[in-house]
Amino acid sequence: MSQINKFISFNLSKEILEALTMLKYLEPTKIQDMVIPKALEGIDIVGKSKTGTGKTAAFAIPICEQIIWDEYLPQALILEPTRELAVQVKTEVFHIGRKKRLKVPVLFGGMPIDKQTTTLKQKSHVVVGTPGRILDHLRRGNLKLENIKYLVIDEADLMLDMGFQEEVSEIIRQLPDKRQTMLFSATMSDAIEELVNENMTNPLTIAIESTTQTVSKVKEELYYVDSEEKYHTFFSILLMENPKDCMIFCATREMVNTLYHKMTRDKIKCGMLHGELDQRQRLQVIEEFREGRFHFLICTDVAARGIDFDTITHVIHYDFPTGRETYVHRTGRTGRNGKNGKAISLVTPDEEKMKKMVEAYTLRKLEEKVCPKREDIDEKAFWKKQSEKTVRKERKGAVFNKTITRLCIGGGKKSKMRTVDIVGAICSIDDISAEDIGIIDIRDSLSYVEILNNKGNKVMNELQNKTIKGKIRKVKTVKGI
Repeated sequence: MSQINKFISFNLSKEILEALTMLKYLEPTKIQDMVIPKALEGIDIVGKSKTGTGKTAAFAIPICEQIIWDEYLPQALILEPTRELAVQVKTEVFHIGRKKRLKVPVLFGGMPIDKQTTTLKQKSHVVVGTPGRILDHLRRGNLKLENIKYLVIDEADLMLDMGFQEEVSEIIRQLPDKRQTMLFSATMSDAIEELVNENMTNPLTIAIESTTQTVSKVKEELYYVDSEEKYHTFFSILLMENPKDCMIFCATREMVNTLYHKMTRDKIKCGMLHGELDQRQRLQVIEEFREGRFHFLICTDVAARGIDFDTITHVIHYDFPTGRETYVHRTGRTGRNGKNGKAISLVTPDEEKMKKMVEAYTLRKLEEKVCPKREDIDEKAFWKKQSEKTVRKERKGAVFNKTITRLCIGGGKKSKMRTVDIVGAICSIDDISAEDIGIIDIRDSLSYVEILNNKGNKVMNELQNKTIKGKIRKVKTVKGI
């Protein structure tokens, strides 16, 4: 017997409930349980919660539920501090709204602005982006905000730490006064309080606090090391622990590069993530790590905040953090969704003071361990795993691709192709209705359309001999998102 989806208690539409079930969202987390009903009432919300609590779905579900599909201009705007977070949140919103055929453009720097401009000229429902690129599109007249009913300021503390306060305020000034605003942050500073007071109406504060500053299911250990022997100790720890998926944090980009080259020299498959990589490289590294192409991600603290990796078994502080909250954010990458995790710190004599400050802040003492000698470690399991052929993990939204087919149709704006032309041709096929048609994306020379409900092959075959806009068009299947 199938499990009842407990999100049904929020009186969500059939389309949203179906998407949540396919995504295996069957029981709300604490923050979702508290935020969703209030958000559906239209109340302004300030949410205080740490990473890994299900915050994105807490605001994405009510927004997707309330979006009106027929409206052409964007109805929701979600601000994210980093490009990686923008892509991650866009994907989450897109999947939750997939059955409602919601279009969710993502706007961030480091990528061609022309493609984003083309996307914004079409129907958009929810826009996700970083403040700088959103302002750029506003100044160019590409992005229209007059229909915005929902604003989300996500990871507000990181947003302000990165210096985006003026950009966020300028964007808000261009929004309709009558709107719902939701702000989410791991911490609440004076600057955030000021942002709330100036831009929100009688907000409800929802705080998800834990009894300690770090996740209780995370085992925290430390190894005292000398700088000269640090890499050798680290290497022995890896051999001994043999992590399934591990994030390794370094203090600087230079150290990330150095550690990456040392590990690849020692035949360990790994990837690195830091600010000097261009945007395409950063997104590719994140995707490859998610897919399981390698199991060790070496990164600076830019990757510690918000980016969602579900399967992290270990976090290693190769360089001990220089801030108490940084330790918490890094460590919070493991032990997510009720799973066990381990956080291992390498501490040099110079870092002892910071270690004590972290212990006082987290209200727990790090367990001191002694690293065994290399000859006493059984390395076989580690090297066997390194030599295994990669088995790609399934993407979170891959479940939709089993019932959805994306078709590419020859002809686009240059041949005056319109949505109504594509819908008309498809609906003229026996046993096909508008409910079987998903998102339609018309480009300059090509058009893309999603066919739902396992009817993709039938539609593709029938379209080979049907005219669209007066001509028989070349139609083929392509990979979706």
